[in-house]
Amino acid sequence: MPDQKNLILAIVLSVAILGAFQFFYEAPRLEREAAQQQAAQQQAEAQGQTPPVGVQTPSGGAPVTVPGSTAAAGGTGLSRADLLAQSPRVKIESDRLNGSIALSGGRIDDLVLNGYKVTVDAGSPDVTLLSPVGTADPYYADFGWIPVAGTSAKLPGADTVWRSDSTVLSPDRPVTLTWDNGEGLRFSRTYTLDENYMFTVDQRVENNSADAVALYPYGLISRHNTPYTLGFFILHEGPLGVFDETLEEVDYDDLQDESPAKLQRTSTGGWIGITDKYWLTALIPDQKTAITASFNHQLAATDKYQVDYFRNPIQIPAGGSAEVTDRLFAGAKEVSLINAYQQDLGIVNFDLAIDWGWFPFLTKPLFIAIDYFYHLLGNFGLSIIVVTVIIKFLFLPLAYKSYVSMSQMKKLQPEMVKLRERFGDDRQKLNQEMMELYKRQKVNPVSGCLPMLLQIPVFFALYKVLFVTIEMRHQPFYGWIKDLSAPDPTSLFNAFGLIPLTLPDFMLIGIWPILMGITMFLQQKLNPQPADPVQAKVFMFMPLFFTFLLARFPAGLVIYWTVNNVLTIGQQWLIMKRSGT
Repeated sequence: MPDQKNLILAIVLSVAILGAFQFFYEAPRLEREAAQQQAAQQQAEAQGQTPPVGVQTPSGGAPVTVPGSTAAAGGTGLSRADLLAQSPRVKIESDRLNGSIALSGGRIDDLVLNGYKVTVDAGSPDVTLLSPVGTADPYYADFGWIPVAGTSAKLPGADTVWRSDSTVLSPDRPVTLTWDNGEGLRFSRTYTLDENYMFTVDQRVENNSADAVALYPYGLISRHNTPYTLGFFILHEGPLGVFDETLEEVDYDDLQDESPAKLQRTSTGGWIGITDKYWLTALIPDQKTAITASFNHQLAATDKYQVDYFRNPIQIPAGGSAEVTDRLFAGAKEVSLINAYQQDLGIVNFDLAIDWGWFPFLTKPLFIAIDYFYHLLGNFGLSIIVVTVIIKFLFLPLAYKSYVSMSQMKKLQPEMVKLRERFGDDRQKLNQEMMELYKRQKVNPVSGCLPMLLQIPVFFALYKVLFVTIEMRHQPFYGWIKDLSAPDPTSLFNAFGLIPLTLPDFMLIGIWPILMGITMFLQQKLNPQPADPVQAKVFMFMPLFFTFLLARFPAGLVIYWTVNNVLTIGQQWLIMKRSGT
């Protein structure tokens, strides 16, 4: 009976990992393909018109129209560089960002992330985040004003040509755009950029007319075409936001259910944006200001997604002025940077932009530990090994009890064989006698599975860290491992690269997975062997099964499992030697 329990437990754990594998194993490869698609943007045809997106005011009054996209699916036939050169622009230059602001419309629609490459290959281009209308996948941020119902004031829009007081926006050089509507209203928009990825946008309206004006301030992010996503349940990619301190995630598919579709939320402070696996664009209002935010989708010639918010209307008396401040984050979801913005700027739950999963109490500390040792050692692979040793040390008391129990079980093997020979045809009597034997010897046959049980939550927490944190992206180990978040690129079936063969994924069994399988086999040899020959054969094939199973997991995870096996072998050998088995 206990042997059967152990077998069932092993099978359940294997099936659990196998099920996760079906969701996860292609993630690194798909991520690279998605990044390559993003970098290889093509150009589309001429522009068209799309109706604006309408939302209701918080009071339920007349609809407020947050300006929507004005681009159709067509293209210009121009390269991205030629398209950007066609219109007057203010350059964006910093150590971390390059791009430009279009003076026609005043949009931030051109951003490239310095230092983040599409692939690990030499000469790979930097990742493109935002792109203007006319490219294959327009993606931009915009700010402005919406008239209160009954107001006919001429306001700046997508075709408005602004004047700039500078040609370059950089961390030490703000840029102010101005536009006069010719009817007494003068608009200005000042962009400030910090050393990283945060833009501050100060909008000001001066009313030199004879009448008071009421306007809604707004901000929006527009994205055309449904982006390529990995589609795994452990990671959200798409629109998201925090409203009244509560995170809400909306899938692209959810917004596609109806066209046009909109989900409206009210909040004091918070933020709203669109996230990819590693990149984020987010609108951030004053955290004490009431907003009405919405997630929107329209299907014209192509899918178009928009997240936006507007504030309560602001009254601007004749001869007076009004000013509002918003922020835009557009960049990489670096953990320390996101946390710093949350603390320094008071952005409510901004850290939830990183998908820590259902168990952040485990994934966050694990990341913090790995990141800490990375800054000491300079290599994330070494950091993972150090953290593995620490985890092993923390669980040593429990592991010791488990190994002692296994040692006792090994001593009982001759007695168990005799019982099986004596009662082999009477399964009920055999199980009863075995239970009596365990009771007399004070042995718990299930306790030997505790080390494996303890590895499972750490295993998946580490997978989550490797999968979602940009700090792990493209981080090398030593030798052939150029990216710890991707699978071992070598394969036994092409002699580890010596034979020029292109192999299917299931044949990509690299060096580290093979080492993991060998160490798992050696570890298994130290365990008490099942008396049942069928069970013994099942367990004999487990290392081979896990070798194939984990081969397409991130290399960092396989390194963790291999080192953990080696430490387990050492611990188990010493304990069993001391106990005389």
